[in-house]
Amino acid sequence: MTMTKTRIEKDSMGDVEVPADALYQAQTQRAVNNFSVSELTMPADFIRALAMVKHAAATANEELGLLDGNIAHAIRQSAEAIMDGEHLAQFPVDVFQTGSGTSSNMNMNEVLATLASEKCGETVSPNDHVNMSQSSNDSVPTAIQISATLGCEKALLPALVHLRDALQEKKSKVGHIVKTGRTHLMDAMPVTLGQELEAWSQQIEHAMVQITQSLSSVRALAQGGTAVGTGVNAHPLFAERFAKAICACSHSSFTASENPFFAIGSQDALVALHGQLKTTAVATMKLSNDLRWMNSGPLAGLGEIELEGLQPGSSIMPGKVNPVIPESAAMVAAQVMGNDTTVTVAGQSGNFELNVMLPVIASNLLQSIHLLAGSSRLLADKAIRSFKVREDNLQAALSRNPILVTALNPVVGYLKAADIAKKAYQQGRPILDVAEEETDLGREKLAELLDPTKLTQGGIAE
Repeated sequence: MTMTKTRIEKDSMGDVEVPADALYQAQTQRAVNNFSVSELTMPADFIRALAMVKHAAATANEELGLLDGNIAHAIRQSAEAIMDGEHLAQFPVDVFQTGSGTSSNMNMNEVLATLASEKCGETVSPNDHVNMSQSSNDSVPTAIQISATLGCEKALLPALVHLRDALQEKKSKVGHIVKTGRTHLMDAMPVTLGQELEAWSQQIEHAMVQITQSLSSVRALAQGGTAVGTGVNAHPLFAERFAKAICACSHSSFTASENPFFAIGSQDALVALHGQLKTTAVATMKLSNDLRWMNSGPLAGLGEIELEGLQPGSSIMPGKVNPVIPESAAMVAAQVMGNDTTVTVAGQSGNFELNVMLPVIASNLLQSIHLLAGSSRLLADKAIRSFKVREDNLQAALSRNPILVTALNPVVGYLKAADIAKKAYQQGRPILDVAEEETDLGREKLAELLDPTKLTQGGIAE
């Protein structure tokens, strides 16, 4: 066996053996030793956002005359490398760690201190320099807020726009086609494909609006509250200067929280944001399940549409093709719904002045954002845009739909219309033929009253 070379690092608790080539130091290694729980480490988006926090803090502290310019510059350079995706392997701490995320905060402080020391030729302290005017208690919530905001702005919201646009594009092509509507999975009054597509599109639009509104609270950052919200060990102007610096660093819009006690002691803004992600998941699951039902068959199901065939659907049944993209999207929705339960439980774990489940909030929140972004694009490109309409099946079912008789209610009455519907269903005949036999209305008038396209427009028969 090859022995891993190590070096000795010291912290307030004594000596620790650390891998010789690690950029991190003693406190990170203690966390690695203590939290061998899972194979889950903190998400890359969170790590990059935490590097942004250190970048902006170095700028604010330098502007306030608290941090030497040479050291501040070295910290920013080092943080930029991590923001660009470098050194991510140097962040091995498990998600299931200390509830404040202190281990991840110190992991970042130590890596940046090592890199910055090499750049500036001076000894940069993880605590005294990189962590100046901060604590884990405000830096970690702030990093979650930043990473969630950027994830929504750059990944999720554009993906939802992409899905909404695909639905609108499909509506423009097939929206005129009339089909049997369904309530309780039973035949109902006719609708157009355009009306169904517009309903799906509106669900996605609603999700986008609600996510955007929720982000307004998430943008009010905890940074500057330090350990409990009082701002001890931070300059009175630090929060304001930090917010300005993080806007420049992230190319997004953030402010200092008006109440850092709220921002540190609770994570209500993040719980609310994830609630909107759950709503988005509900919308995409409804859309996915409708597609699966409409695609079912092709002979023994509804067979209204034909989804693009992407791969063989069975290891034993030749020729079988399954609706794999809607199934994938539905599984994503289920995962997001489960994540919402985790975030909800974690959110109520704000004991007095500090939430103590911050890492698991970060992990689940960011996973939900990126899962929904990925599945939304798949639905748009490999399901919505490419499905074909089986108009022959739609028209065959529509012509035999006894529920069309609903349009005769104002003319012949509910009970008479019900008798016509039952007879048409029992005999498997078009409703028009039976209505002609059972009423004194002429065929031409009945055809006008029972016209499925006209019925999709609503109103009362005349």
